[in-house]
Amino acid sequence: MSTLPSPEEKKQFVRDKFSAISGRYDLLNSLLSLQIDRYWRWRTTRLLRQFPEGWVMDLCAGTLPLSLELTRQAQRRSVLSVDFCEDMLLAGAKALPSDDRKTRIFPVCGDGEVLPAPSNSFWGCTVAFGVRNLSQTLQGLKEMHRILKPTGNLLILEFSRPTNPIIKPIYHFYLNKILPAVAGLISGDKEAYQYLASSIAAFYEPEELMAMMREAGFNKVSRIPLTFGIVSIYRGVKG
Repeated sequence: MSTLPSPEEKKQFVRDKFSAISGRYDLLNSLLSLQIDRYWRWRTTRLLRQFPEGWVMDLCAGTLPLSLELTRQAQRRSVLSVDFCEDMLLAGAKALPSDDRKTRIFPVCGDGEVLPAPSNSFWGCTVAFGVRNLSQTLQGLKEMHRILKPTGNLLILEFSRPTNPIIKPIYHFYLNKILPAVAGLISGDKEAYQYLASSIAAFYEPEELMAMMREAGFNKVSRIPLTFGIVSIYRGVKG
C-alpha cells in the first residue's frame, strides 16, 4: 500500500483490516516483535503505579493485552477497554484468563474520538499503538483529557522512527519488506501490514505529538524512547 486512506475513509479501512486479522493478531504481535511487546506494555503500565485502584481506560484496546497487564499489576484496578473494532474485542474477550482479571476488564465498542464515558472519571488512559489510527488526532486527545480525573495520566505507547544511523536502515528494511511478507503469509492480509509501515512513516514526529498533547490540555508532557527508539511512551498529566 503506497498511500494512506483519507481521513474520511480511515475509520472504515482500519476497522475492516483489524477485523480481518483479529484471530491471529496476538500471535503476530509476539512473533514479529520477538515478544518485546510484552516489555513495552509492562513499562507503560508501571507508569500508573501511583494509581493502584480505581478505573483506567484502555483506549484502542484491541484484543486486550494491555488491559490484562493493567489488571495484573494492580489487583484492585478496573479497566474499561474501548475499541471501535468489535471483532478485536471479541477475540480478546474469548481468551481472557479465568482468574479475577476477567471480572475487572470491561470491553466496550466505541469511537476514540467520541468516548463513551463521563468526564473526570478515570485515573489513567492508555493507548497502545492506536493513536496512529485516529482520523482526528487532536480531537481524540481532547477526549482523553476530558475523561481523566484531575492529576490523571495519559500514556501513549506508539511506534516511532529510530534515528540511530545503524539501527535506522535495518529497521526500515524489516518494517517495509520482512514484516509485511511474513505477516501477510500468516494472517492472509498483507495490506494490513503494509498499512502499518505506511502509517508509521507518516506519523507525527515526537515533538509534534507532544505539542498536540499540550494543545489538548495536558501538562508535564514527556517522552520515553524504548528499544533504540522503535517505540516511545508519551506521558501527559491532566492539570
